[in-house]
Amino acid sequence: MKIFTIGYEQVTQAELIAALQAAGVGRVIDVRALPLSRRPGFSKTALKGGLAEEGIDYVHLRALGTPAEGREAARKGRHDDLARIYAGQLELPEAIAQAAMMRDLAAEKPSALLCYEREPAGCHRSLLLDAVAGDAEVVNLFA
Repeated sequence: MKIFTIGYEQVTQAELIAALQAAGVGRVIDVRALPLSRRPGFSKTALKGGLAEEGIDYVHLRALGTPAEGREAARKGRHDDLARIYAGQLELPEAIAQAAMMRDLAAEKPSALLCYEREPAGCHRSLLLDAVAGDAEVVNLFA
C-alpha cells in the first residue's frame, strides 16, 4: 500500500491541489483534530469544496488528530512530548477505528494524509503512519 502525506504550510490551495493531482492522489484524508485554518482555503468547508471541484474526495478523521497538548508540544519543538501524547491518542477506541478506516481508504484509492506542517518529521502524520501503517510505502509531497 502507498500512502501520500502533505502539509499545507507555505502553499496556496491551488498549489496543494496541483501537487495532489501530479501525484495521482484521488482522496485527501484530513488528520487534523480541528480542521480550521487561518490560511485561506484550508478550513474544512473551503478545502472540501476546492478538492471536490477538481475531483478529489475529502474525508476528515478527527480522532487521528493531535490533542491540544500535543499541538503545543509540536509548536515548541518538543517532539518527544508530541510522540508520547500522540501515542496515547492512538490508544483511544475512536482512533483505533479511524486508523483502520484510514488504511481501508488508502488501499481503495491513492490517498494523502493532510495536516499543516510541511515537514512530515515534525508532524504527527509520521507518528501515525509508523504506528498503524508501518508496512506502507510513504510518499511525502512537498517534503
